[in-house]
Amino acid sequence: MTLTSTLRLWYPRGVNDASSATQRLQRIQEVAAETGLTTRAIRYYEQIGLLEPAARSDGAYRLFDSSDLERLRFIKELRDDAGFSLAQIGQLLEDETARERNRERFRMTRDDGERRAIVVEAGTRAERQIAILRDKRDRLDQMIAEAEGRRHHLGEHLAELDGGPNPHADGRGHR
Repeated sequence: MTLTSTLRLWYPRGVNDASSATQRLQRIQEVAAETGLTTRAIRYYEQIGLLEPAARSDGAYRLFDSSDLERLRFIKELRDDAGFSLAQIGQLLEDETARERNRERFRMTRDDGERRAIVVEAGTRAERQIAILRDKRDRLDQMIAEAEGRRHHLGEHLAELDGGPNPHADGRGHR
């Protein structure tokens, strides 16, 4: 899954998933090896509510299906590649689950008042997602500007070494 599909996650277990009964379930060690996460991280994600294993074995071992693996990869991508906090990831996942639930509720009712309430709630969640994503973008923009400033400053030092003016001629630096 790519970050471009970030908010088009997956269907919650049981919706549009005819093959779920025949899926191979994996134990946590297999899942850890396949996703590149530690078993400790997977257990922690379950503990804080980011993940719920598809099943438990008779010996109470966690068993995961393909949607669990997809969810774990998505969490890892948001955490590692995009730098989201686990709290932000939890909110995004919760909002996406609610979006799917609201879509089904909207289809099931013909009551305009209930439909309106569903759409208003969905709009509120979309606004929250936008705010989370904009905050992340703004922080990244700030980090890029700081890195560009460092790059410019280093370029001035290179120019000085090549016989140009001292970038610290105002007395701020060494030399």
